[in-house]
Amino acid sequence: MKKPKKTRKHVNEMSRKEFDALPYRKSWDKAVKCRSLVILPTRRKHDSGYRAMDFVAAKQDGQPICRVSGCSDVLNIDGIGGYGKWDALTEQLPRHIEPKGWSIDCLPKSGLLRIFCDGEMEVGSALSSLSVYGSRR
Repeated sequence: MKKPKKTRKHVNEMSRKEFDALPYRKSWDKAVKCRSLVILPTRRKHDSGYRAMDFVAAKQDGQPICRVSGCSDVLNIDGIGGYGKWDALTEQLPRHIEPKGWSIDCLPKSGLLRIFCDGEMEVGSALSSLSVYGSRR
């Protein structure tokens, strides 16, 4: 007999300890698609002298997917410089990037900050800086 799948709480109902207990993504260099990203400050200091942050990706229904980084001291909205995704091989920066409707709110139970936009988000590799890219619906 199969065990029923454990239902996770909505990020609005989670405590900081519950966020900390979530598993990390399976591979640090594979992008994660999500609808929001919860920012978890850590007590660890980055080489830059600033505190490192961890992040939890969540689905559209508010269910957490996984933790995506614990080593980043900077979150780059729409990538480094805010240029969005571009082809680094040709070094061609986009001439225009559509607005994404970026927003930040504060979760009611944990007090953690959550970032989201008008559409799906893609979280890049877990590096010293973490880049998140938004796409419009």
